[in-house]
Amino acid sequence: MGLKIHVRSPEGIRTLDDAAEVARLMAEGTTFWLDLEGDDPAMREVLHRDLGLHALAVEDIFQDRVIPKAEDYDGYLYVVVHGITCERNDPEDLHTVEVDLVISSRWIASHHNGGVRVTHEVLDELRRNPRLFDKGPGFLAHALIDHLVDYYIPVIDAFDEYVDEVESEVVANPQQSLLQRIFRLKRSLQRLRRIAMHQREVLQRLARGEFEQIPERALPFYRDIHDHFVRVCDLAEGYRELLSGALDAYLSVVSNRMNEVMKTLTLVATIMLPLTFIAGVYGMNFEHMPELHWHYGYPFALGVMLAVAVAMGLWFRYKRWL
Repeated sequence: MGLKIHVRSPEGIRTLDDAAEVARLMAEGTTFWLDLEGDDPAMREVLHRDLGLHALAVEDIFQDRVIPKAEDYDGYLYVVVHGITCERNDPEDLHTVEVDLVISSRWIASHHNGGVRVTHEVLDELRRNPRLFDKGPGFLAHALIDHLVDYYIPVIDAFDEYVDEVESEVVANPQQSLLQRIFRLKRSLQRLRRIAMHQREVLQRLARGEFEQIPERALPFYRDIHDHFVRVCDLAEGYRELLSGALDAYLSVVSNRMNEVMKTLTLVATIMLPLTFIAGVYGMNFEHMPELHWHYGYPFALGVMLAVAVAMGLWFRYKRWL
């Protein structure tokens, strides 16, 4: 079972893995951090029986939720927050990382699936500075959410580089694959913006002291995280507008190229039109055509065609159509 219990001891942070210790710590009134990974009936039993969580809250904890939220229950606060990652530092391949937090005045419980670094990072920080544990569950929740915010920074930086690259390619090499890439980036940005906006609202509720589980002295730290998410939302919206501009520029460049092609074809067709007329006149083969039996009739016709073509080409160049 992926269950870890972190408690403060005189030597530092001690980690337990026996589910029965939860009931003992609750009875003693000891502050602890219960970290759960994956899903197991025994975990659900610990949350419901030992921590006294509502059955609906337990059910929500082990479900994947797309939208962050904060719900105030009697005696504890349930918060769903999300981090983001992109595989191979590619913002077109964006994934969310969900962490469920249950915050009480004496304990905090966290749940996540595999592959989440945030709990290990906070645990390492606690081992370096155990006094953070003494500040209470509200500050531990802040540390977890603050580390989740750090997930957004490399993704935002990757978007910045990719958007600059797309803008350069729009002018230099507007291929069909670039159009598909723009749409993929826009979808990823829309997903990032949607998550960040909902998370910003949740953090705003936490930062303004709406819940008693968040101590007043911790509110400035939550406001700092909220400011980070405001910046993330602004950057995501800005990149989305830049991609919309890149899409318009792509369509404009492609349209201009098509216009140039059509212009060239039109000029060629215009030059060929009188040549076709001359060839058609001398191709009628009437018996009494003066030039029909003329020895120089064929070179004369070709010469007239060449003269007309050169004259029209010079005229088009004079008009700067070529």
